[in-house]
Amino acid sequence: MTKSSKRLWGRFLFQDRGIVPSKRLLLIFVLLTIALLAGTRWGLSWSYIIAVDVVVFLISLFDLLLSPRKKQLFFKRSLPAEMERGLPYSVQLELHNGSDLPLHFCLYDGIPQSFSRPFPLTGFMEKESAREISFKTSASERGQYKIETLYIRYRSFIGLWEKQTAEPLPDTVKVIPDLTETKQYLENAQQFLLYEGVKIRRNQRGVGDFAKVRNYVVGDDPRKINWRQTAKLQEVMTNEYEPEHGKYMTILIDCGRMMGAELKKGNRLEKVLEASITVAAAALQKGDYVAVLAFSKEIKVYVPPAKGMAHLQTILQAIYNVQVDAAESNYAAVLQYLEMVQKKRSLLLLFSDVRTFLHEEATLSYLKRLRQKHMFLMIGIEDLTLTSRTKAEPGDVQKAMVKSIAQQQVLIKKRQKVKWEKQGLQMIEAREEQLAVAAVSSYIQIMNQNLL
Repeated sequence: MTKSSKRLWGRFLFQDRGIVPSKRLLLIFVLLTIALLAGTRWGLSWSYIIAVDVVVFLISLFDLLLSPRKKQLFFKRSLPAEMERGLPYSVQLELHNGSDLPLHFCLYDGIPQSFSRPFPLTGFMEKESAREISFKTSASERGQYKIETLYIRYRSFIGLWEKQTAEPLPDTVKVIPDLTETKQYLENAQQFLLYEGVKIRRNQRGVGDFAKVRNYVVGDDPRKINWRQTAKLQEVMTNEYEPEHGKYMTILIDCGRMMGAELKKGNRLEKVLEASITVAAAALQKGDYVAVLAFSKEIKVYVPPAKGMAHLQTILQAIYNVQVDAAESNYAAVLQYLEMVQKKRSLLLLFSDVRTFLHEEATLSYLKRLRQKHMFLMIGIEDLTLTSRTKAEPGDVQKAMVKSIAQQQVLIKKRQKVKWEKQGLQMIEAREEQLAVAAVSSYIQIMNQNLL
């Protein structure tokens, strides 16, 4: 296909500037041609048929004078600079008709294919008027996208010919992870964790940072009664303590091949990013230092430790565009790097695939050395397919074999977990919808027990 033919074909596909015949004009020509061909039985000549078609074509060109010129139309797009993955957002389009002619329009916005595209959008505009159109869209993949062009066709009230223009409206939008769980935690931390049975509580033995003196209530530890304030106020007062602030936590995000496994919504990496941001928000809200390291066969992103809620935006902008690599993760190299950059004692929170990690025998020596200074906790997503197959009814020989192999894999994983946990390396698995809750709960329990 030549360059000119590609350009012509693109014009019909709503991808270029130009003038195209409308369906109404094509229908008129088809019906007229059929009628004239039928008239050949009564002696109509081919020259007469061609002449009639040419005259009708020339008359139809008058329709072009009844539609505005392209320079008399103005367009503007307004959309959010950031969109959360999977959530609907509204995009506004402003259309201005500066001519003294009305028009019917049909438009397509050049948003990426990974966005939902509710096109075409059609409507009518009066002469010398403005109109605002809005549509909903959502993005299914994270990343930074450029939106270049708005494509629009318009015609007069007769509607024989359509003028088409491609208006350059450059915009950039970032698609970040879904922050719904993070917002739920920041709004009400206790309610976020309540359905798992985890309670955010103060220390029970008077260790940690002193928080305040308050009235004694039934159930408080009598050993924490503040007798001086009790005598002064003539009321029983008690001291309240909370875990020490300023602890360090390093979140390790595996971006290797196994993290691309598809789940009900997205893949493992998507859920891990959402859980990582939620647990980072929980730690920053409590005054702790948070560092983030994303890796696969090499280090992809490292965010040094800092505290304060402003640091959450730094973390988000650093990791929002990390993607799954088609390579195995190099845990040993990551732990070596971590040993160099993280000098203070911290909680190492690793999000990865437990079954893959358990077969990394070479990594065990590095973790033993890190365990002397840091606390290690690994969180993975439960394999529901494997679990369902272990519970399936063995109706025939094939199903029985599948069930036995699944049970064997579960037993192997349990034995390996026991081996690693004897070295002080804790591992847990959670369902995909409870991954963020499990991560935040584990962090709170560790802080409440003053294990750091």
